Amino acid sequence: MKANGRVAALLELGSGFNPEFTGRENVFLNASMLGLKKEEIDARIDDILEFADIGDFVDQPVKAYSSGMAVRLAFAVIAHVSADILIVDEALSVGDVFFNQKCMRFINRFRENGTLLFVSHDASAVTSLCDRALLLDHGKQISLGTPKQILNEYTRQLYASNHIINKNDI
Repeated sequence: MKANGRVAALLELGSGFNPEFTGRENVFLNASMLGLKKEEIDARIDDILEFADIGDFVDQPVKAYSSGMAVRLAFAVIAHVSADILIVDEALSVGDVFFNQKCMRFINRFRENGTLLFVSHDASAVTSLCDRALLLDHGKQISLGTPKQILNEYTRQLYASNHIINKNDI
């Protein structure tokens, strides 16, 4: 599979954020790193801040944020950069249920026209968001298939490795 276009990624909490900058300053920094011009960011800032829903904390330094607040702001930025390819790595495991639902709704709408690379150990998220899945072990491809096939393989491997470890402990 090949995909071309603007890439937005949420690879770790607050990646691309300067902890000394305010949330608002980091929105401009992060969005510009993702290819938006200042005018484009100015036009989207209200929507970004509404999506993040962190209130007045947006004008506080990011170093004072909880992990949930940081991921809210980071996800809000990537949700508004008009990406063609979206990479999300385990970032949705942080935050409250309402924000997770907002992110899932965004991702489902995004998938209609964009390409999603979703990295997770959350079986229900993988089965609901993915059409294909890839199982890796130490960076090497083990299996490629439907999410159900790959999750079954992953479970078998976990069971086998746990069974061997327990057997050796005796």
